[in-house]
Amino acid sequence: MAKKQYKPQGKEQVVLDLGKLNPKQQEFVNSTAPYTCFGGAKGGGKTHVVRVKAALGAIQYPGIRVLIMRRQYPELQSNHIEPFVKMIPRQLGDYNGQYRAFYFRNGSIVRFGHFDGPKAELEYNGQEFDWIFIDEATQFTEDEFRFLKGCVRGVNNFPKQMFLTCNPGGVGHNWVKRLFIDRDYRVYPDEPERTERPEDYKFIFARAEDNEIMIAQDPHYLERVSQMPEHLYKAYRYGDWEAIGGGYFPEFGEKHIIEPFPIPSNWVKYRAIDYGLDMTACLWIAVDYKGRCYVYREFFQGKDNGMEGLIASEAAEKILERTLPGERISATFAPTDIWNTQKDTGKSAAEVMMFAGLNLVRASRNRVQGWLQVKEYLRNMPDGIPRLLIFNTCKTLIKCMKEIQVSEKDPDDCATEPHDITHAPDALRYFCHSRTMPSFKDPEPEPDDEEALEDYDDVMCGGEVTESYLAY
Repeated sequence: MAKKQYKPQGKEQVVLDLGKLNPKQQEFVNSTAPYTCFGGAKGGGKTHVVRVKAALGAIQYPGIRVLIMRRQYPELQSNHIEPFVKMIPRQLGDYNGQYRAFYFRNGSIVRFGHFDGPKAELEYNGQEFDWIFIDEATQFTEDEFRFLKGCVRGVNNFPKQMFLTCNPGGVGHNWVKRLFIDRDYRVYPDEPERTERPEDYKFIFARAEDNEIMIAQDPHYLERVSQMPEHLYKAYRYGDWEAIGGGYFPEFGEKHIIEPFPIPSNWVKYRAIDYGLDMTACLWIAVDYKGRCYVYREFFQGKDNGMEGLIASEAAEKILERTLPGERISATFAPTDIWNTQKDTGKSAAEVMMFAGLNLVRASRNRVQGWLQVKEYLRNMPDGIPRLLIFNTCKTLIKCMKEIQVSEKDPDDCATEPHDITHAPDALRYFCHSRTMPSFKDPEPEPDDEEALEDYDDVMCGGEVTESYLAY
């Protein structure tokens, strides 16, 4: 497939050079499965074959709508937009930077998009594409994948397909592994349209050795990969999906999620916040007599969930509004960076919040020690129940605890991307790494006056005056 010749309507013949494909890339191009995943080790030629497949589809099916998706825009620009524009001759179409789309003369469109959190759902909601490519799919959550599945539709005869590329690891490690590696499919007897059919999912495994052109051009590539930490070496060199477990909290599960109940008024209560203009996150935590902690309320507002970000004073007001009258909060733990002085105002976000009535306690900045404390809280106490329990109404915290990943740079730390799922775990970390106290039981009720007199007579006066008392 080194070169293809095409003749646009009414124009001279054009040579389209798509480069040489290896057998695994050719298998990807030829796949007719509704969901095709090309992945495994790094260096298999994933990104290049995405551009080739998109270009071939645009030429083969005049009028087709194609979307190439990455998590971040800089990656999209360097890995797809610039090479794609360079690859397609001007006689076949033009790139429009404003709409980030390549318009072919035959009516086909290849659009380039990035999925930067929930606000991206607002952008793509209602749009229709015949083909969607998700490059580095393990950087996407399962909910985002399912959302994009809903965008694959259209009233035409074009095949409706999704194409994924990925390596092990990342926020989407578990769902990609479930569908394409473990082939563990969900069945919904009452909703058959939701049932996942094994024949719809095709996985093409590739290693760097399959990409002979890359190895020839960079003969020291495998040597560099071999110097990576052991778990990353196994994942990126051999495509080992077991080498990287995916989630940072594999111990977190259903045993930590409980039905809500009225929190006793005499339990000690705390708040923990994570704040930035992109997101205000707050958790309310109560501690019982045994030292067991209950996350019973949450609040999130910001760009990451498609809402307006809050300035510091607004964030404080929102948090105080959601704290019930008479609900005594012993301390509110906050990250150290909000004590940094702002150049424009000369004040810190912490000062502004405290002036608004939200008293704050500076939490520890040690990330690794904080995460280890969270893991300690997730362990069972002597009674067999975890020390940390979360009301099932705190859906954002639960979701983020399941999805947050191990850092590729430090296996003891959490990944900081995707950023939108880090706020809730960070707030929990501030609480777990701070010094908190269990609740104290109420003192025994005071006896009534008659009982008090009887006790006094018995204990202090030897009881009633009797004959034996007089004899003594």
